Parts: sequence; C-alpha cells; structure tokens
Amino acid sequence: MVMEKKRMDCPSLPPGWKKEEVIRKSGLSAGKSDVYYYSPKGKKFRSKPQLSRYLGNTVDLGCFDFRTGKMTMPSKMQKNKQRLRNESLTINKGKPDLNTALPIRQTASIFKQPVTKVVNHPNNKVKTDLQRATEQPRQLFWEKRLKGLRASDSTEEVLRTMELPKGLTSLGPDTSDETLLSAISSALHMSSSPITGQMTSAAEKNPAIWLNTSQPLCKAFIVTDQDIREQELKVVQARRCLEDALMVDRLARASESSRDSEDKAA
Repeated sequence: MVMEKKRMDCPSLPPGWKKEEVIRKSGLSAGKSDVYYYSPKGKKFRSKPQLSRYLGNTVDLGCFDFRTGKMTMPSKMQKNKQRLRNESLTINKGKPDLNTALPIRQTASIFKQPVTKVVNHPNNKVKTDLQRATEQPRQLFWEKRLKGLRASDSTEEVLRTMELPKGLTSLGPDTSDETLLSAISSALHMSSSPITGQMTSAAEKNPAIWLNTSQPLCKAFIVTDQDIREQELKVVQARRCLEDALMVDRLARASESSRDSEDKAA
C-alpha cells in the first residue's frame, strides 16, 4: 500500500509535539487518512484518549480536535454543561459521595424501659423484654423520599429504568412503580432475610398501622420457577454480551500492537 506522510508542528500542544497525517494512495481505502501525534521523546499516539492519559492535567483537551490538531470553540450548551460540572466539583471538593446509607430517619426511643401496660384487665402483663423495648422506631413510607431521583452514567446520561414483573403490586398511599423499585432495591441492600412483601392483608386496608417495616411497600408475591428461568436467561445473555465486548477489545488491542510493530519496522 502506497502512503504519503506529512509531519508538522502542533501549536495547540506543548512545544516539541508533532502531528503526522498519513494519506493512503492506493487500495480500497485510497484517499482516506490517519492522524497520529508524536511527543518530544518520539512516543506515538493513535487516539485522543491515549493522548489525554499521557498529558494528564497539564493540558485541557476538552476542546481539542484530534483530526485537525486545533482547539475548537465549544457550543453554548457545552459551556453550560462544563460550568455546572465545575461547580459540582467545587462544592464536593473533587471527592465523590460514596455514602450508601439510605435516607431513613430513625428517632431515638423516648419511652422508659420496661414499658408497663396498665388497664383494668386480668390478662394484661408487664413487658420486660428489654431487647425488644429498645428497638428504635422507623419512619414509615420513607421510600417516597427517593421519588424523582434518577441514576445517570459518567456522561450525565440518565439510565433507563427497570421494568418490574407484573406480579409486583405497590402498596401504600400515593405509591408508584418507581417507589416500589426503590423499596425493593433498598430491602435487598439492607436486609439478608427473604423479601416476601407484606404478608398480612390488613396492611392493604390500613398500612400506617399494620405495615411490616422490614419488607418493601408491595403486596405479598411468590417467585415461580418460570421467573427463575427467565432471570437465568437474562444472566446468560448479559454474560454473552460481556464476552463479545471483551473479545472486540482484545482484537482491537492486538491490531494496535501489530500496527505499532509495522511502524517501527518501517
């Protein structure tokens, strides 16, 4: 394959950096070109991520066009997005919030132990179970505080929400599928006991009184063998997608390594 190489200085990068454009003169890809950059020490870079990792924080490559080698003017939307990101980093001092504690308000017990129940009935007893009496009351329907919160990836793109099975029905005042998803996720995160939902039918009539706070805000449900098989199929499909992605990445690395070897040999 016949190729024409043009190497020139790159004023957008620190002194000593070179930009090389390789134009293909023959073959099916004739007329197309590849762009590379060389450091003052002669190290070759094939992509903007490689260049960014090497330079680190010494040069801001946010507006750098890898193909032209020039700094482009960001659009108004990009400027606002960058400003909001910088303000967020300033507030958090560059440290991400890794706290996984759920927003549950737990009030300290205001009752004296033991609690004595006094009414005119011969079967009443004095409660002296200190372990049970010292349990802190928990806020009911706290999962509703997660309403409206959506997860996003590193590019601030909102992630698609999960679709719950039809057998799961929310329970409680002003609850939705979004609230139910938060409740089930929180229950799986906080407890190692089985998640069964609210087993008593009285919770549907008056959840403020009969709600089991250790279970999510949903009616009782049963996981069938069909549900298990469908979940296993999803896991197999996810593993295949991951295997394909790893294979593509491995082939890309091998191709890049062979091209580097050919360039050195030339």
